[in-house]
Amino acid sequence: MNQDVIITCALTGAGDTASKSHLVPVTPRQIAESAVEAAKAGATVVHCHVRNPETGRFSRDVALYREVMERIREADVDIIVNLTAGMGGDLEIGPGETPLEFGPGTDLIGPLERLAHVEALLPEICTLDCGTLNFGDGNSIYVSTPAQLRAGAKRITELGVKAELEIFDTGHLWFAKQMMKEGLLDDPLFQLCLGIPWGAPADTTTMKAMVDNLPANVTWAGFGIGRMQMPMAAQAVLLGGNVRVGLEDNLYLDRGVLASNGQLVERATEIITRMGGRVLSPAEGREKMNLKRR
Repeated sequence: MNQDVIITCALTGAGDTASKSHLVPVTPRQIAESAVEAAKAGATVVHCHVRNPETGRFSRDVALYREVMERIREADVDIIVNLTAGMGGDLEIGPGETPLEFGPGTDLIGPLERLAHVEALLPEICTLDCGTLNFGDGNSIYVSTPAQLRAGAKRITELGVKAELEIFDTGHLWFAKQMMKEGLLDDPLFQLCLGIPWGAPADTTTMKAMVDNLPANVTWAGFGIGRMQMPMAAQAVLLGGNVRVGLEDNLYLDRGVLASNGQLVERATEIITRMGGRVLSPAEGREKMNLKRR
């Protein structure tokens, strides 16, 4: 069991969740305020996407990321900021016998363009989604090829930003270790992402198998989506890892009760402390993850 736990709060994500809960932050002000709420509730790290303020849909606008970062940094809290670099990999295959007629959900750009906001803002951590994945139950695919990943990993390392490797399936973990073997990554973090159809399922056996295949002495966390968020948080701690909660992955505190990010952090903190652990402050988290404070 991990006695000293990092809690990451994933604030908003990119999915169609804003229409399902009024508590999902959309504007830069709302996202920053939610980050402050999570920090005051005890989070060590906040993981940030941005959304188009007019439509609520995902966005890659560097100006929106900049506003979120500035608002967080101006607030009277200390929190580690982790920016997603996973946007720009969406491919919606055309229907039936017209697969090359890509659908409106397609947002596919190169690996370095996916890092434009990271290069401009230099957060302490950014993510790197470590492989291609059937995403959901239709024709959507998240695309991240070995060549794209090598280019992205190299650039993140050059920028001096800590990479958090998002692992959605066992092959992603295999390739993440390959990139480390090739010297493309400097002491990366690992995030085991469970329950996204059709990646690794959110269950004890799968998380244990993935943990058993992690490189030695790495800092890792794990999460499950939906109703498996809190069970997988407890499971990650028992297996020696850290946890992620937040409205990107789950909208509910209890059955039928919508949650805020702060409430999800508080619930995770209660689970950890009742198990005999404690939650690390941002300062302690920086030391544990060997971060360069910005």
